[in-house]
Amino acid sequence: ISGNVLELGPGFAESLRFLTHVTISDGSHVVDSNTITSYTALEPNVFLYDQLHKNAETNGFCVEYDHKSYPNCKELGTIPTRDNMVPFNIVRGTLDDPDNIPQCVLDNAPYDTVLTSFSLCTVKDPEATIKNIIRLLKPGGAHVFIEHVRQPPPGDKRVTEDNNVNAVLWGKIQDWITPLWSIIGHGCHVNRETGETIAKMEGWKSVEYKNVRPVIDLQSRIMPLSIGKAIKATE
Repeated sequence: ISGNVLELGPGFAESLRFLTHVTISDGSHVVDSNTITSYTALEPNVFLYDQLHKNAETNGFCVEYDHKSYPNCKELGTIPTRDNMVPFNIVRGTLDDPDNIPQCVLDNAPYDTVLTSFSLCTVKDPEATIKNIIRLLKPGGAHVFIEHVRQPPPGDKRVTEDNNVNAVLWGKIQDWITPLWSIIGHGCHVNRETGETIAKMEGWKSVEYKNVRPVIDLQSRIMPLSIGKAIKATE
């Protein structure tokens, strides 16, 4: 993950700790401004903003809000600025509707990297969202994703960790619980085949991903993962 970054549905932005960090003079570890030049966090749930803001500052970002998409924003106290702080823009919205993408997101495009982590399960229209991800990426840019998905079918060659899961049975269970789970889980659908959906979209140069059934018993059954990277075509 590098360059000008857009993250879709970051939640509390726990993923920030996995970015490249450096140690500065006061001993703190902050995001490397030579690796990340700008970060846009597109998050529709305003109730997550306080912790999102704090996590961004903990990682050394200079946090700003997009007041056009969230006019009622109440700024939190910010840490003192220093040289080479990376801007972190919190924007309210989604990529479901190409005619309703926040202007700030469009103005900051094109992006070197678009990151989705456990967020495509909640969007209203996954295919429309992925089309807009492709639209916002620069040619050769990367969509990096980790998403929980429907159980891959038995014999799927992309499964790198199997953990002896009855994929047929648990796939049906995922289908059965999704209508209720999507209500109590803020729109989360546990039975989407997100890796396959990304791979079939036009506009990619390449798509590589793997399916993983984590060792945690219940999670390996209810929430297997698709982890991968898609590169936008250059023409």
